[in-house]
Amino acid sequence: MTNSEEQKFLTDLEKKLWTAADKLRSTLDASQYKHAVLGLVFLKYVSDSFKIRQDELIKSFQDPASDYYLDPDDFGGLKENGEPSDEYQTEINIELEQRDYYLETNVFWVPAQARWSFLQNNNKAVIGGAELTITDAAGNEIKKKISSIGHLIDNALDAIEADNSKLKGVLNKHYTRLQIDQAKLGELIDLIATIPFTHASLNAKDILGHVYEYMLGQFALAEGKKGGQFYTPKSIVTLIVQMLEPFKGRVYDPAMGSGGFFVQSEHFIREHQGKIGEVSIYGQEYNHATWQLAAMNMAIRGIDFNFGKEPASTYTNDQHPDLRADFVMANPPFNMKEWDTGVSDDDPRWTYGKPPSGNANFAWLQHMLHHTSPNGSVGLLLANGSMSSNTNNEGSIRKALIENDLIECMVALPGQLFTNTQIPACIWFLTKNKGQRTSASGRTLRDRKGEILFIDARNLGFMRDRVLRDFTQDDLEQITSTFHKWQDQDGYCDEAVMAYAKRESEEHGIDICPEPPYQDIAGFCKSTRLADIAKHDYVLTPGRYVGAEAQEDDGEPFAEKMARLTAQLSDQFAESAKLEAEIKKNLAGLGYDV
Repeated sequence: MTNSEEQKFLTDLEKKLWTAADKLRSTLDASQYKHAVLGLVFLKYVSDSFKIRQDELIKSFQDPASDYYLDPDDFGGLKENGEPSDEYQTEINIELEQRDYYLETNVFWVPAQARWSFLQNNNKAVIGGAELTITDAAGNEIKKKISSIGHLIDNALDAIEADNSKLKGVLNKHYTRLQIDQAKLGELIDLIATIPFTHASLNAKDILGHVYEYMLGQFALAEGKKGGQFYTPKSIVTLIVQMLEPFKGRVYDPAMGSGGFFVQSEHFIREHQGKIGEVSIYGQEYNHATWQLAAMNMAIRGIDFNFGKEPASTYTNDQHPDLRADFVMANPPFNMKEWDTGVSDDDPRWTYGKPPSGNANFAWLQHMLHHTSPNGSVGLLLANGSMSSNTNNEGSIRKALIENDLIECMVALPGQLFTNTQIPACIWFLTKNKGQRTSASGRTLRDRKGEILFIDARNLGFMRDRVLRDFTQDDLEQITSTFHKWQDQDGYCDEAVMAYAKRESEEHGIDICPEPPYQDIAGFCKSTRLADIAKHDYVLTPGRYVGAEAQEDDGEPFAEKMARLTAQLSDQFAESAKLEAEIKKNLAGLGYDV
């Protein structure tokens, strides 16, 4: 199946899912229906995955070449029409309920009361309450009173969580408490039942992963400012991941939201033929519901993760105190106030100065550096003010970071990239080792000590709609390749080497530097020495260093151009005076003198 056919399948699926969300929008606010819909989508996925595994097992049980083959002659044989005898079918049914068959292929065990067919068959019957017969794994029949459709769903989620330790505390069991018409919830079950998690060339995890990402983005848009707290736009996450290349090691996000950096890291590793098993995921999140979203996000992709024992504040209850990560990425709340209640002034994380109580920007930055390994790298989104502010010790902290040579690259971003804020933003890239070494991706990095790369990306991107801007893939590649060429031993040529290379090329046709090597580009990028940054009072705003974009010479002499433009301006002034006189005349005719 072609990529266009796959994309059409996913686009149609997106429309169907958003229709499902709309079923609840009239009765629930965005934050509630986000969890209601995503919980049911997850339930449908685990049930479908379980059913797919069941179908595989049935074929294996009946295949003489399979290690799982069940010889029908041992169980009453086959009927005359070739169908299994009752005894043989009973044995197959018993085997299908052995959970080891599912665990060995990393498929969640789904108890009978949580399977989608059970929900769909009973969702109308339990409106107003009913007693249902539930069959357990041993084949025993149990009577259970179910008071509503919400109770039916919560019961299913409880059963799945109880039988799968990875999901303990992950699923949001709140359907009984939803203030919603039960019939509408039943309609939602029937609609989600039509969502296929099977496809000719896409596996169930890929489909659900796409669906989950799409839904999180849509909910962030629907919730506006509030929604942005759990969701970072995909293009920004992609940019940071592409620039840091987290191929192997420990990846940490201390303000993880719904886990976007981890998901994009997985995409990056798979796209570049890496091994997801060589990456360890660590995260922390304060909001309990968002912590659950992130854990579910990992569970559906089969990614092992450590999000700490519980949702908690990164400042006062660090869930990973001993962690030293190879890659630290985050989009924390911008300019967060009153963050330090319960935090000691001499906290060991404040190596470069105590952050002010009124703004957490440099607290996040130092927390991330504290948890970075000796060769580790950091990618952090912060408000633009962090690059120049001298308020309450921020300037001295920034100066200390520069003088300790921890900052590698600063990227200024265009406006209108976020659903939750119009505050202009930038990305800080830091590392504890700017010396020559081999990166996790295998690139040979040159010695960058004493240098910082500035990239001004404010003119990149396009307006996706009237409100939001986005990056194209070409924009992402331009920024990423600039950074990597600047870092690379084989991608960077200083001015002396460039001059020598030019002479050799002109005289002997020999290319000394790779084509094209890193070069400063006026208005876009500039490699700057720390001494030059000190001259600018340790301000890190890229626009101060990259200069203005070179203007193309149109060949018109300056004197002639000025004469032409001033003559044009004079004509416009005359036309303006004429229009002004006409307007005054018309107003006077109406009895209004100006």
